[in-house]
Amino acid sequence: MGNEMMKLLTGELFEDDTELTLGELCRICRLPAERVFELVEQGVVEPIGREPTQWHFRGVSVRRVRCAQRLEEDLGVNAAGAALALDLLDELRMLRARLARFERDRAE
Repeated sequence: MGNEMMKLLTGELFEDDTELTLGELCRICRLPAERVFELVEQGVVEPIGREPTQWHFRGVSVRRVRCAQRLEEDLGVNAAGAALALDLLDELRMLRARLARFERDRAE
């Protein structure tokens, strides 16, 4: 396998119970802390802790930040719009799961 294919297959997985510091989230998402502050302010991610020096983020924050970045880069959506889109996508995912459980229970 060539180097290009190895780069394509390399990645990091984070469970929901994984906690990341502000610095780790910045490094993983390749963002300055100021940008993460804006994403927190707009509701894209929610830190655990009161002060930025104490902040920790759940593993799902990486997915939300990266998705927000794609929405901003590909569609020109601002951080507030990305937060709304992410909340709607989460709700859609939850409703689809609920519908699948309902249909499964009904079929039994």
